[in-house]
Parts: sequence; C-alpha cells; structure tokens
Amino acid sequence: MAKGYWVVSVDVTDPEAYKRYAAANAAAFRKYGARFLVRGGAAETMEGGLRQRIVVIEFKDRATALACYNSPEYQEALALRRDASVADLVIVEGYDGPQPTD
Repeated sequence: MAKGYWVVSVDVTDPEAYKRYAAANAAAFRKYGARFLVRGGAAETMEGGLRQRIVVIEFKDRATALACYNSPEYQEALALRRDASVADLVIVEGYDGPQPTD
C-alpha cells in the first residue's frame, strides 16, 4: 500500500505563535504515526515559486494522512497555525510503481 504525505509550503508571519502551533500539533502527529521527512531545511527554488518553509510529513497511507488532518487534535493546532502563517497544504498518495533503472 502506498504511503500518504502532507506536502506543505509555509510563510511564517508570527514566529512565536508558530512555535505554539508546532508544540500543539505533536499530539495529532504522534497519534497518527507521522514522520517528518522535510521540516524547513535549506532549500533552493529551481523553478516556479514556493513559500519560505517546506514541510513533508509521511503517514502509513493516504487515509491516515487525511484522518490526521481532520482529527480534533490537529484542528485545534490548525487554529493556532492560521494566526501565525500562510500555508498551502496538499495530501497526496505516494507512488509504489516502477522506477527508472540504470
């Protein structure tokens, strides 16, 4: 079964309030087995445009990623994030098909 991912592009507008969001989202992420793959590290935009910060979170599958987002735990944290940032967030199914070979 393909994994599920949150792919998030964020501009933080209030760093102190964003820290409260980051602390609050931990309960939902623990409950749903989230794993950070990218969490705002150094990035270079090669084409197009993105926000300041990129986050990629892995879940066991797309259904779990959706359940986490819609959970009461995450919705409580989300209320904090909305006052502290502007974000684009997509939930996407991973790919388990053939890969390029040498």
